[in-house]
Amino acid sequence: MGENRNNLVSACNFMDVKPIMMDLPYPPVQVREKNRCYANLLSVDYCGSVSEMSAIAQYINNENRLACEKCPLAKTLLGIAMAEMIHLQKLGQLIALLGGCIDFTAKQNDGGRKMWTPEYLDIPENANKMLLADIEAERAAISQYKAHINAIKDDCVNAVLARIIKDEEYHIMLLQYLLDK
Repeated sequence: MGENRNNLVSACNFMDVKPIMMDLPYPPVQVREKNRCYANLLSVDYCGSVSEMSAIAQYINNENRLACEKCPLAKTLLGIAMAEMIHLQKLGQLIALLGGCIDFTAKQNDGGRKMWTPEYLDIPENANKMLLADIEAERAAISQYKAHINAIKDDCVNAVLARIIKDEEYHIMLLQYLLDK
């Protein structure tokens, strides 16, 4: 009973972490009219292999793995994950307004469906490789958003997607800075 126990405690306090994103307002979340095809495209951004759901899970996993050893980096990754959560929420609103279903299933317009899985994640073993994987994921997201903007003929939806891209570009700049440090 009187044993001396050594407890490991993380000195990293995350209570002050806020979303890391561009200091720009988001356009209103609205659509011109319901369109299931557009909702299906956004479902891929919501929970496909390249998606906000994948980004959140990857950033949170990396943050947890780094929290005890690299607190400032872990806090940055958590702040980016929080911004990705905001993107997920806005995409969910758009999908609902477009008449789509939010169920963590990426829907293809040909009827195909794929439920989100953690198998989509890249889980490298060290901080530098984590940052490289995160940069690559951000670049892939930007490319996919641009393709969806080209396919969607709704200026309201596209305004939200363009604003999300600004955050993703900012994340790349920040991650690249951290990688170079």
